[in-house]
Amino acid sequence: MIDSELTAARNTRSMPFGAALVEVGRRREDIVVLSADLAKYTDIAPYVEMFPDRFFQIGMAEQNMMGIAGGLWRSGFAPWVTTYGVFATRRAYDQIAIALALGRADVKIIAFLPGLTTNGGPTHQAIEDLATMRALPNMVVVDPADAVEITQAVEALAEYRGPVYMRGLRGQVPVFLPDGYRFEIGKARMLQEGSDVGIISTGLMLEYALDAADELARQGVSAAVLHVSTLKPFDGKAVLSLARDVPALVTAENHTTIGGLGGAVAQELAVAGLQRPLRLCGVQDRFAEAGMPPYLFRRYGLTAAHIVELATEARDAAKCSGAAEGDHATS
Repeated sequence: MIDSELTAARNTRSMPFGAALVEVGRRREDIVVLSADLAKYTDIAPYVEMFPDRFFQIGMAEQNMMGIAGGLWRSGFAPWVTTYGVFATRRAYDQIAIALALGRADVKIIAFLPGLTTNGGPTHQAIEDLATMRALPNMVVVDPADAVEITQAVEALAEYRGPVYMRGLRGQVPVFLPDGYRFEIGKARMLQEGSDVGIISTGLMLEYALDAADELARQGVSAAVLHVSTLKPFDGKAVLSLARDVPALVTAENHTTIGGLGGAVAQELAVAGLQRPLRLCGVQDRFAEAGMPPYLFRRYGLTAAHIVELATEARDAAKCSGAAEGDHATS
């Protein structure tokens, strides 16, 4: 469960994934759900109670579970696999690649305990899952920000035919996206306009990106906030559009800075030949120690204050390079 200190300042919604899964299950009799002995801890109890004949408890055998999911798909079902992120991506990566991604199987993998949302230490902290799953051909990768987006993403994923990896948030999940927000696979959303610096975030880090933008505004700095909830397919057009409007950029992710959001943004800028100072907020190429999530977020710099610091550093670098003097025409 997300630690209460991470959700205390916001409204929350209880078990949004489980509730949304029940709703799509009502409409789709082909949807079946699999668990690797973690049904209680992945918020699928409402689904199990409503559709006991469409639930399969595989046990502590994640590799087998992915193979079973692929077999169920070939038998006409639409499996949703639920487990922890580390157990899916570290233990069963080969099975996901061959049994699911290779054949474009219509299987949805919902991975809980993303990044530093657990006190379980390196064995349970999925800080490299986005990078590994982005590397798989045919795989869609989603990192929702709050309960609203989880609900909308479940609806969208149910309509999409193909393999998807989505990070899950369980228990009391924050609600902070603005009214009228709509999730769409492969689309980034500009949530706040700005001209001095651009903050690009994914997942839970959106909350801190918005807080950082507020603090920067108090300092007289205009910060744009772009929310990227789909890491693959990646909305490079939205990133480049923002980069052409601001002199400096910061990315924020609950993940290693290698191969995730920061890497995707850097790649888009490099391929387009667009020179902008870029700073990456995330876990810096190391395993994180065990500890409660609020401590871990502070320990590894996943905070609004750190985003503000990096934004200031990127803006200063832009001024030194001349990018802040109106050099927005590079393409």
